Amino acid sequence: MLQKTKEYATNRRVKVNHKYGKEDYSFHLSMVCDIVEQFIYLIDNEQRENVYCGCWVHDIIEDARETYNDVLQNTNETIADLAYALTNEKGKNRNERANDKYYKEMHNVPNAVFIKLCDRIANITHSKNQGSKMFDKYKVENENFIKKLYRPELIDIINHIDELLKE
Repeated sequence: MLQKTKEYATNRRVKVNHKYGKEDYSFHLSMVCDIVEQFIYLIDNEQRENVYCGCWVHDIIEDARETYNDVLQNTNETIADLAYALTNEKGKNRNERANDKYYKEMHNVPNAVFIKLCDRIANITHSKNQGSKMFDKYKVENENFIKKLYRPELIDIINHIDELLKE
């Protein structure tokens, strides 16, 4: 399933010419998977492949013009549920797109919060490495972001985010 999901996600990004800065978007998706690898011990063995697949499709609905049913047809229900839970709401700005409903629904889908935290680590790391203004934005957002996503079982990831933002 992982290889199929990776190909699906990569092909859809190419189709819409979606980039991650100057890189192909698969650069970001691979980066998220690398972060997951560091914290995979927090995920039950039987859900690990779905989590990796969820990383590959975590924002495909909002960024690549895919629907829940498109993801479902190309993966499975668990992965489609992850993609849907990780899809921002409609909104004119970051606050409207990442509203309370967005965070609440993420908590209702197993492992969605885990993937979101790994995605944030990838974004923080990349913005920091690139000297992007987004790094400062992530610092400002962090207290509220963690408050909305806090789960005691994910404290290792949360502490890692805090450390990344200290510098």
